[in-house]
Amino acid sequence: MKSMYLINATIVLEQSVLQNGFVHIEGEKIKSVGKMVDCPPIIGEIVIDCIDNQYVIPGMIDIHVHGAGGFDFMDSKQEAFEGIAKALAKEGTTSYLATTMTNPISQISDVLKNLASYKENNSETGVAEMIGIHLEGPFINKDQKGAQPEHDILPPNVTLFKEWQKLSRDAIKIITFAPELDVDFELLKELKKMEIIPSMGHTNASYDEAVQAITHGITHSTHLFNGMKGLHHRDPGVVGGALLHDEVYVEVIPDGIHFHPDLLKLVVRMKGLERILVITDGIRAKGMADGIYDLGGQKVTVSDEKCTLTSTGSLAGSIVTMNNARMNLAKWLGLSIQEQLQITSVNQAKRLGLFNRKGSIQAGKDADIVILGMNGEIVFTICRGAIAFQCKDAFK
Repeated sequence: MKSMYLINATIVLEQSVLQNGFVHIEGEKIKSVGKMVDCPPIIGEIVIDCIDNQYVIPGMIDIHVHGAGGFDFMDSKQEAFEGIAKALAKEGTTSYLATTMTNPISQISDVLKNLASYKENNSETGVAEMIGIHLEGPFINKDQKGAQPEHDILPPNVTLFKEWQKLSRDAIKIITFAPELDVDFELLKELKKMEIIPSMGHTNASYDEAVQAITHGITHSTHLFNGMKGLHHRDPGVVGGALLHDEVYVEVIPDGIHFHPDLLKLVVRMKGLERILVITDGIRAKGMADGIYDLGGQKVTVSDEKCTLTSTGSLAGSIVTMNNARMNLAKWLGLSIQEQLQITSVNQAKRLGLFNRKGSIQAGKDADIVILGMNGEIVFTICRGAIAFQCKDAFK
């Protein structure tokens, strides 16, 4: 197996920051981590000297992303899946949930089938890893559709979902739906049996309806504040329900557009860092120039880092990168580097039951590692032991 050494590094571990350390990677795994004085002899290996860089951190995990680099998962093509995986690595994302959106049944079925094939047949290292699927829609509320095509929205349907999970070869890990439309919580009950994370999103539920759904098993809230009823003093809405119940994890898009940055202070006070999950909700325009792009058959205008439906002006995903989201959090909240990584890596891995192999730098885990420059920029991204991205001046 090929070996790689990261030396003279400041390594961010889960419980501490290791100064003047090393990481030894063998194959796809981290073999050992320690102080440079304990570093094994390095002979004929790939060596990256990190002395002029800021931090070595675990790769970030995006559990809600639709596309990047000019591609969208709904394109349903191998070329698109590969293009997104490569584009995500540039922003420090080493694994992700491929996120679908409301479209005709046949189109969603085709995408799920092709994503399943891609996940099972593409073991290539050196690209961000697809670790599952986030099914966003079509079981949502038309009143909170956002950028989801209204004519393809459906009421929750257990039979159809089970067909889709079979097509995905059990790859669906999260489903976003409107629980107030789920009669007798039939879909929610099935999701609990199947151990799939049920998330309330694109929902018009009142506070009482949200609390009832949480009582019956909802444990997740999709892009908090967006696609749901907000806080009101007579109806705290879905936002109030999510914030007031400890069992609910909340996704946030820290781009400075989807909500006022100061609201994150409220979220942290209410949820603690343990229940916050940074996402990008990225679309195909991420990493591309301003212009007009397609999203589920709709035109999206991208200008000044804001994505809106050309027809209505509704927000339509984002182009924020995981690394920029991380740096925004550091600026707005004054979070330490370990706290930043808790909500961009650790929590996601734990939420998906993957912390035994992802989410932190530890011997035995996947070698998903990012090296940050002195200004917080991505210098290297390593995905399962292979370099997926390096900035052009990395070895100068």
